[in-house]
Amino acid sequence: MPALDALPRERTVILLTVSPLEEHGPHLPVGVDAFTARHFAESVAQRLTAERPGWQAVLAPTLHLGTFTFDTVGTIRVRQRVVRDAVVDYGRSLARAGFRYILISNGHGGPGHLVALEEAAAIVSRRHGITMASVTGHLAWQFIRGRYLPRIEHALGRALTDEERRAFAEDSHGGWFETSMMLLLRPHLVDGGFRTLPPARFSLAGRLRPNYALRNGGSGYVGHPGLADPAFARAAASVLLDEAMALIHGLLDGRIRPNQRRSPFSAIPFLRTDFWPALGSLAVLLLAAAAWWLTR
Repeated sequence: MPALDALPRERTVILLTVSPLEEHGPHLPVGVDAFTARHFAESVAQRLTAERPGWQAVLAPTLHLGTFTFDTVGTIRVRQRVVRDAVVDYGRSLARAGFRYILISNGHGGPGHLVALEEAAAIVSRRHGITMASVTGHLAWQFIRGRYLPRIEHALGRALTDEERRAFAEDSHGGWFETSMMLLLRPHLVDGGFRTLPPARFSLAGRLRPNYALRNGGSGYVGHPGLADPAFARAAASVLLDEAMALIHGLLDGRIRPNQRRSPFSAIPFLRTDFWPALGSLAVLLLAAAAWWLTR
């Protein structure tokens, strides 16, 4: 406690990793998202202290919390509002201790999960007058849209083939990127049979169904794990880190507000944590009003 209390509040960044335990197919560990997010947080901490002399970075213990997951053996699903409220409580405690900058690192792309983290950051920032931000939702959205592909190719030292570009567009869970990341970070936890796994492709309409990666004989992954290569993970991670640092410096300097770099899912009403409870309350009020009117 004395060591934490001695940290200069105006020059200390707390890095909070929040990602679920979730199945990632027959070849990857359930901690993929948390391993990736923790690596990202550690990389940010190293870059931050190197690029901002006199600043400190504190890595908080990983919170294995997540929602909007594929649910089967190995997945620990947490309700969306619980994720939001837990992160709010962490942020509130840190803010009350005087810390002014809190960044959330996350490796899970579930739309409602990203929204819960962004809502929590906005609540704490507004109530306590600090800067708390979840930056990985914005970065993940740009990544899956292919916005970083030219720079990834440059870092990789070669152009992607047409087949690889199609595979990248189809990749989202336990596929090319995440299998590559685990080969880079935790190779001993990757089952060697990943090379023989066939591509798992799903239409946009198919992806709208709950648990779609496990339906009709699905093996719980989406994409092309057989293409995995740690060199691809290293190139992609370096580009993502560069993008993250540009964003983080903007946040710390006050040039960027957290709500300027959110995932697009925050703008979708039914993905908000309070949408369905509010809709239920409204329905009860309408039913009560209708009952009153009919019994007048």
